[in-house]
Amino acid sequence: MLDTFVSIGDTLKEIRETKGFQLQEVAKETAINYTILSRIETGKRLPTKPQVQNLANFYNYSEEALIKHLISDKILNEVQSEDFGLEGFHLAEQKIKYGLSLFNDYKHLEKFELHSRRYIGNKAKLTEWIMKIIQKETTGTGTFIDIFSGTAIIAKEAMKTYKNVVLNDILYSNNIVYQAFFDNKKWSSKKIIDIVNEYNILNPKEIKENYFSKNFGGKFYEKDISKLIGHIRQDIENRKDKLNSKEYAILLTSLIYTIDRLANTVGHFDAYIKKPIAKRSLNFRLIQTQDFAGAKIYRDDSNKLVRKLKGDVAYIDPPYNSRQYSRFYHIYENLVQWEKPKLYGVALKPEPDNMSKYCTVQAKNAFKDLVENLDVKYLAVSYNNTYKSKSKSSANKIKLEEIIEILNKLGETKIYEQSHKFFSTGKTDFNDHKEFLFLTKKYD
Repeated sequence: MLDTFVSIGDTLKEIRETKGFQLQEVAKETAINYTILSRIETGKRLPTKPQVQNLANFYNYSEEALIKHLISDKILNEVQSEDFGLEGFHLAEQKIKYGLSLFNDYKHLEKFELHSRRYIGNKAKLTEWIMKIIQKETTGTGTFIDIFSGTAIIAKEAMKTYKNVVLNDILYSNNIVYQAFFDNKKWSSKKIIDIVNEYNILNPKEIKENYFSKNFGGKFYEKDISKLIGHIRQDIENRKDKLNSKEYAILLTSLIYTIDRLANTVGHFDAYIKKPIAKRSLNFRLIQTQDFAGAKIYRDDSNKLVRKLKGDVAYIDPPYNSRQYSRFYHIYENLVQWEKPKLYGVALKPEPDNMSKYCTVQAKNAFKDLVENLDVKYLAVSYNNTYKSKSKSSANKIKLEEIIEILNKLGETKIYEQSHKFFSTGKTDFNDHKEFLFLTKKYD
């Protein structure tokens, strides 16, 4: 009987000796090199699966038993060679034990929350402060307009108070995120989980090079990961006719959130880190939807859209410096649109598209036009003091004094400020950085 507490090498040696064979004889009959057989039996190397199958057949021994033994030795070797091997082994045990239930029940899956994604200008740490001021200084709970929604953190919080919440952003990737998290359309969790299960057993070695891996592999993403990303994105597109818009959005958004922390970047795609990329598994995970019946989702020019809207409060957080978000997140824009454009430069960006006037010298006039045409009772404007920055790309296109002047002409304006750590790649130093919130009650 096979002893489960000895190595595969010891087991094979015991079987050979019990059967009465010499090592030279086994080597000759199985065509496995004598030296290799010797190293296997002495534990200096592990046999391959074909070698185990060959030996099982020669010894007339259970192939299944020997392969199980081989797998256990491979696991043991992996555990012993890693600093956190034992912890990883126990985690694997849990995944094996609970995997079947986890991947068939959306409710109990480990999912990405809305705030899980890295994003420049993210207001996650300021949300409570912002909403507390808005709720204290305003009345009405009908419609909240978040005209530059970005990560939609503020919009999500507003959904706790307002009947209708407008979300708008010019980025294709942000728009698909809003649909996935907030669109109230019914969708099949079973259908989506079945697809995700397929993605999580993909072997990158069996996947051909594709548009994504050829362009971004070994740069923004590890090569095998990039092959999986490109393959999965194309597969989502191939299934589009069998998915409703909510299901399609959930898969695309889950892909974005899954690969966000795998990117070889500091959090955006203006450049990648010029160092070898460690191998990691994809581990495709779904998002935690926040379906909201009152969500009104747009991807429009903000200055055109405001002329069609009416509400109680408009929250305004436009980009203030020259950093174009469509360029910072060009890989996500590329993935969502999936038109596979020609790419240029070291950062592999497509031709400029979907550019915001708020990142140019037109910013002041655009802001003035926006707030003057918003049909709301209150304006809540977020602003930071990076205009003091020595970096041209970080310097604000609208000055603090200009904001105050424009808002004061529209109504009574209160100014609140909060210390806040600003995003920086390390090239720009912002001392005493502050976030401002202007709350304007518009004149009747």
